[in-house]
Amino acid sequence: MNIFSVAVNIHDHNTYNGELHYLAERYTRKKHNLNPTNPHDPEPSREFFREHFLPNYNKDHMFAFTCSNLGQEFVRDLLEDTLPDLSFLDFNPTNLWDYYKTDDYYYIDHHQSHAAYAFLSSGFKQSDVLAIDGRGWQFNCIFTDKDGNITNLSDKVSIGGLWNRLSQDIGFSYLGAGKTMGLAGFGEYDSEIHEMIDMYMAAPNHRLPDGSSEILKRVPKENVAFTLQIYTENLIKKHVYPLKSCNNLCLTGGVAYNGYVNEEFTKHYTNVHVPPAVGDEGQSLGTYMHAEYTQNNNVHIPNVYAGKEYNYVGDEKVNITEVAQAIADGKIVGWFQGKSESGNRSLGNRSILADPRNTNIKDIINSKIKLREDFRPFAPSVLVEHYKEYFDTTQPSPYMSRIMPVTSAAIPGVTHVDGTARIQTVQREFNPRYYDLINAFYVLTGVPMLLNTSFNCQEPIVETPEDAIATFNKCGLDMLVIGDYVVRKTND
Repeated sequence: MNIFSVAVNIHDHNTYNGELHYLAERYTRKKHNLNPTNPHDPEPSREFFREHFLPNYNKDHMFAFTCSNLGQEFVRDLLEDTLPDLSFLDFNPTNLWDYYKTDDYYYIDHHQSHAAYAFLSSGFKQSDVLAIDGRGWQFNCIFTDKDGNITNLSDKVSIGGLWNRLSQDIGFSYLGAGKTMGLAGFGEYDSEIHEMIDMYMAAPNHRLPDGSSEILKRVPKENVAFTLQIYTENLIKKHVYPLKSCNNLCLTGGVAYNGYVNEEFTKHYTNVHVPPAVGDEGQSLGTYMHAEYTQNNNVHIPNVYAGKEYNYVGDEKVNITEVAQAIADGKIVGWFQGKSESGNRSLGNRSILADPRNTNIKDIINSKIKLREDFRPFAPSVLVEHYKEYFDTTQPSPYMSRIMPVTSAAIPGVTHVDGTARIQTVQREFNPRYYDLINAFYVLTGVPMLLNTSFNCQEPIVETPEDAIATFNKCGLDMLVIGDYVVRKTND
């Protein structure tokens, strides 16, 4: 039975057909496929519905989908005109593998999609799963035990929405929680902020209490971020730890981009799996995988690199050792290889690479290439054989999903102000070309890692060779590698 999956969301519109993971923002070049001047503008959702929902809603294959709260609100009239009825909106699952199926479509809840993606991609025979984000449909947060039974934690652990709210209140954009997490490393605990969050959690509609705006004006924003981070870690541990049913855990949903939280769980579970596309950009993956599992009795695991394939032929062939030497000499390199990654982390196919030994490299990249806040940290991609020599952690982190203490003074370029790093461990079988480049750098310098950040500049991650060249030309990158070829700036 052929399956086509689609997510109807306010943001991160995406589809999946078993091979190609289409992330709309990579093609529209608008972050989260939102109207940049008004993130609550419904038209991007409506346009996505018309271009990707309607053409694939047919009898030629099983049409599997899910939705979010605002996503369905923005296209409700289109849904009413398309589907026989909207009874799927009343579906409230009690087990991970429940589903709502008619002759016309297959539907699961938003958080089931998150959870199915995380569990089925883990390779675990059984696992606990925590799916937590800002807002789905029936839930904000669920825990599923090793038998798939759902515990609704929405009232107790509804913290994802607060991250978005406070991120905006302290001066970041809509969906700017990642910036707040980076800022937390500079802050200190503030009891007044803690009390304010307590009142938010206790309020029936989860709203900030009166007077919050004045508190947020006088408390340094880094202290707001730090206190929110500590509160989040303690809240999740308080309500999730007692539910443990086995030694494996999968983490998913937008809050699972919080690497500090993810690392904390490695102290309580033997194995912790966080897949690469944990946010709503992975909704179509999880929905497809759920349908494939229940309807075809098949565990489908998407390729991490599930974007389109591009052919590019340049004038100058690349030499990996020369690229490694250029990085060792202080050059900053755009690295474009094969298909793009699913998720919001560049994992060696759409990356900007630099020398992690360089104390000043963070300031250089933030100011001349990424054009972003100076406090934002960068991640190390480290050969899996060597990660324990530099980082205090017990498990590899192949998808750049956990933040842990750095134990070496040799890599200041990837060490955050609080002495941590969000690492990517690289195996050769996972990405041989990227592994070979890091290894070449290791041979030259004795350091088995590179600084790795997403290949973009105030935009979504580059998707096509043309995107890569355009970004290369408008920022301070020194060299660009596309496939087997080197691209240089015209004044070189």
